[in-house]
Amino acid sequence: MAYSSANSVLQRELLDTIKGLRTTVESLQSTIEDLRKALAESQERERLAKEQIEVMTKRLFGRSSEKHMVQSEGQVDFFNEIEMEADRQTEEEFPYETEPEEEVGKEKRKRKPRTLRKELFKGLKVVDEEPIELPEEKQFCDECGTRMVPMGPKLVREVLKYVPAKLELHRIYVQTYVCLECKENGEKNTIKNAKAPDALIPHSYAGETVAAHAMYQKFVNAVPLYRQEKDWEQMGAFLSRGTLGRWIKVCSDEYFVPVYEYFHRLLLRRQFTMADETRLQVLKEPERNPETDSFMWLFRSGEDGLLPLILYRYTETRAKFNVEEFLKGFKGYLMTDGYQGYNNLPNIIREACWAHIRRKFCDAIPAGKKDDLSEPAVQGVQYCDKLFAIERYCRENGYTPEQRHSFRNKKAPNTLKAFWGWLDKQNPTKGSRMDKAVTYARNQKPYAETYLQDGRCSLSNNPSENSIRPVTVGRRNWLFCDTPGGAHASATVYTMVEMAKAHGLNVEKYLTFLLEKRPHSGMSDEEMEKLAPWSDEARSYCGYAQQIACI
Repeated sequence: MAYSSANSVLQRELLDTIKGLRTTVESLQSTIEDLRKALAESQERERLAKEQIEVMTKRLFGRSSEKHMVQSEGQVDFFNEIEMEADRQTEEEFPYETEPEEEVGKEKRKRKPRTLRKELFKGLKVVDEEPIELPEEKQFCDECGTRMVPMGPKLVREVLKYVPAKLELHRIYVQTYVCLECKENGEKNTIKNAKAPDALIPHSYAGETVAAHAMYQKFVNAVPLYRQEKDWEQMGAFLSRGTLGRWIKVCSDEYFVPVYEYFHRLLLRRQFTMADETRLQVLKEPERNPETDSFMWLFRSGEDGLLPLILYRYTETRAKFNVEEFLKGFKGYLMTDGYQGYNNLPNIIREACWAHIRRKFCDAIPAGKKDDLSEPAVQGVQYCDKLFAIERYCRENGYTPEQRHSFRNKKAPNTLKAFWGWLDKQNPTKGSRMDKAVTYARNQKPYAETYLQDGRCSLSNNPSENSIRPVTVGRRNWLFCDTPGGAHASATVYTMVEMAKAHGLNVEKYLTFLLEKRPHSGMSDEEMEKLAPWSDEARSYCGYAQQIACI
């Protein structure tokens, strides 16, 4: 009995030990599984971090162009089957591809025509210098010794010369008149003075050309006022940055705002417009921290074939009501990026930008894989390129809006159908660049086919991005605006500057032209029309040098 009892105790102990070991094993297996999951998550985070680093490195040091090498014949067939089979028609296909490449792997680039010298320098004043004479002793014929006579100058070459800028202090006088008859008769002298023109800024020595040059330097050349201060001092006058800033603000508020409001009224009458926005730091906004982001908006006319209109607007926030307020009264199409603040605006049909959709896929392409068609991101780019090829074909063949509308609706639907079908099949890793690209494209689907409704609609928002770029470039130099008033003035001056550029005018001369004309809110639209950059008077004054870009 004792032996049996001992065995029983030992057996129970062994069973307890086995049970404990099993519990330990299960615990270790659970720990190993948790560690595997943690390792996988860590590796995924590392991969996403590397992906983000690649994207940021590409943005900082890579090519700014988003162009990809055009694939050779047949390379895109493996994911292009739907539209190829659906589009087997007898009519001649338009050339999606560029001309045959001279070297494999290198895109053939069209060389720009050389600019003639007379076109290159047609805006410059030409000075004919006095002909260089022969020395006195060499003006005799080597054959007979007779003194030779000039037969006319011979042009040897043309040389560009820089004439340094200079400041002049002009004193404005008025003539004083007196009646001598009254003076001789001992009566009270009758004296009259000629009327002097009003000062540009009361109690200031600011002239139109000086104020225009300060604006030109800041808003075209992105030279901050504190740097301009040094330049003016080199020319013999100390103009502090505070003085220059006050001049710019007063001129903007007094003379440019009425013109700005006229341009705004013209924009609201259009049917096609575009918008974009960028961050702006304003230091002294009421009840806001200096570090808080404000915004500079860009609103411009669309690609409707009419004269371009470009307007900027400063707001404290990015809220939707800012867009709604500015576009109040506008009825038509609005092309923007994917910002949700543009959605569901009254009387406005939203268009999505395919350049932004394409850009998301470009960012998702792994390093060194841009030509690997097995990569889903490259496939997404190829689909977008098909749509842009249709637009390029219409542009190169000079299609009218009606022809473009017809051609788009014949060629684009098959590509769009294939793209959305392909997009539905994508299941990228959550949080990856490809996931962000797919999500962005899916969110834009309700607006991505709006451009098919009218031939004047745009496929991308690139014109807006080009128009807002001067603000982003200038911001790298002058960094911030000091006050909300200065930010409003900057938006107004940028409007005048970019309008002059869009219409091929000398920007500084156009600013001077407006300051000399002194526009005011009491002017009618007919009077404002004479000050617009497309007017004959403005073109004559400002050196009209280019053909107006009707976009």
